Amino acid sequence: MLGRALTSTAWGMIADRIGRKPVIILSIISTLLFNTLFGLSVNYWMAIATRFLLGSLNGLLGPIRAYAVEVCRTEHQAIGLTLVSTSWAIGLIIGPAIGGYLAQETLHKHKLHKTEDQGIEDFAEQQNSSTTNKSLLKNWPLMSSIILFCVTSFDDMAYTEIFSLWAESDKKYGGLGFSSEDVGQVLAVTGASILLYQTFVYPRIVKVLGPVNASRIAAILSMVLLFTYPPMTHLSKPWLSVVVNIASMLKNNLVVTVVTCSFILQNNSVPQEQRATANGLATTLMSFFKAFAPAGAGIVFSWAQKRQHAFLFPGDQMVFFLLDIVIFVELIWTFKPFLAIPEQIPRS
Repeated sequence: MLGRALTSTAWGMIADRIGRKPVIILSIISTLLFNTLFGLSVNYWMAIATRFLLGSLNGLLGPIRAYAVEVCRTEHQAIGLTLVSTSWAIGLIIGPAIGGYLAQETLHKHKLHKTEDQGIEDFAEQQNSSTTNKSLLKNWPLMSSIILFCVTSFDDMAYTEIFSLWAESDKKYGGLGFSSEDVGQVLAVTGASILLYQTFVYPRIVKVLGPVNASRIAAILSMVLLFTYPPMTHLSKPWLSVVVNIASMLKNNLVVTVVTCSFILQNNSVPQEQRATANGLATTLMSFFKAFAPAGAGIVFSWAQKRQHAFLFPGDQMVFFLLDIVIFVELIWTFKPFLAIPEQIPRS
């Protein structure tokens, strides 16, 4: 996340300058290279370094989102951006399955020589054109939609961290008493539901409601849904699994709704020649939010475990209440004067 946060804006500017395809190809090559080196790591710091370089030299997200908007007519932009998120969901399903199948205990004794990417310094020099940056930072429709994206991403990452901790904690502490396999099964089912939702349901919703109203409804439903989580610990095993799977699918698909709607707003807030830079800037800011979310969520969860007998929101009730506050901020941000709607988006 840190590497991606530091370089995503630069990669977006490069894609606007030299084209989407060269950046996408270079990013795919770097992903292949540094994922391989990460798997061959012989010590902790080599693993950290390769992950940092993987994020730093991966400029895929910004150009791909810009490309998805540019190849689609206005009425098809929703499904174009949906397919980008759907590909992520497919990866969440297929990737862990392949990794689990191929994983085995090995002893690495490889001497890897350090490699330096000479091209990145040349690329960094091209971001000196500060006029583009300034115009983007002064573009309130863009920046307001990026803030919505960042707050939603923070909520998503914090929820993901808390869900696993809560599901595996003992029932006497307000958890569900799930095993790691149970949690993995819930996440696999959720990933499959995102794939189906993004492909068949979301485009129809945003076509009827528009991105702003869809985001508002999704935020309200998320707040209501989170209040149902703490009582789940009182359910018996067969019903518990069913209810948790349904709740997880609903929560993640509601988050996906707001995130994809924010993509639509972002890409309609800038002209084509600034679109990759804008998406890169969004990815940079989002990465900072996501970098802090897990640590913050873990601290809050540990603190909540110590107040099981508190009068107000005891135990895990406080955790989900705080998540609801984050979503409430997300909801408020979808209204004026916080969110400025681009001219291409209907106001209704």
